[in-house]
Amino acid sequence: MRYFIELSYNGSAYHGWQNQPTAISIQEVLERALSTVLKTSISVMGAGRTDTGVHASQMFAHFDFNKALNDTNIIFKLNSFLPKDIAVHTIFKVKDDAHARFNALNRTYLYRITLKKNVFTFNDTFYVKQALDIEKMNEASKILFDYKDFQCFSKSNTDVKTYNCTIMKAEWSLENNELCFTIKADRFLRNMVRAIVGTMINIGLGKTTIEDLHTIIKSKNRSEAGFSVPAQALYLTKIEYPDDIKL
Repeated sequence: MRYFIELSYNGSAYHGWQNQPTAISIQEVLERALSTVLKTSISVMGAGRTDTGVHASQMFAHFDFNKALNDTNIIFKLNSFLPKDIAVHTIFKVKDDAHARFNALNRTYLYRITLKKNVFTFNDTFYVKQALDIEKMNEASKILFDYKDFQCFSKSNTDVKTYNCTIMKAEWSLENNELCFTIKADRFLRNMVRAIVGTMINIGLGKTTIEDLHTIIKSKNRSEAGFSVPAQALYLTKIEYPDDIKL
């Protein structure tokens, strides 16, 4: 039987989601906890591969187990075994061919920028001292809807068959000196969100024009785009699936 597990994590202490030969990952810690609680070796497949230091307020993974699970009891035991920076929220049975990664319809990320020095949020936001033209940044964000190929924002030497992504939402919002970028798409390339945010910051600073963004995207060249912003301010916030994968 196949199960989906919903969890959240603070990625500060981990080298991303995916198992690493010489570094600790979210996947490794979750598999260890599941294997301990279920008393058999469990492998999980995540909905995505968040990079080192990136957080998730909602992540899904799937695993196979040959018995029916008491969801409430298992969740309680898992959270007892898991460290304080990883939490399991739900476990539910899905169709045998349901896939946490390939069945995802879209994913949403949030990037948090603080415009004022804050002693309480410096570990999970990016502090930008200079004044930003947020109106220009929002105007530039709309240009993303005109394109599909985002190779210019992808990490080099990435093993993907296509750089095409459909962006459904991209906008900036400001509240209490915190500037947030929300972006939703059917898929994301490695480092894509952080490269987009860095490019948008350059536009907000006046280093890059809005029209330049067209040239950057068409170039398909990572060196033409802006800098990659720090990972600690990036959050995977939502993953959506078809309703019919549940049993």
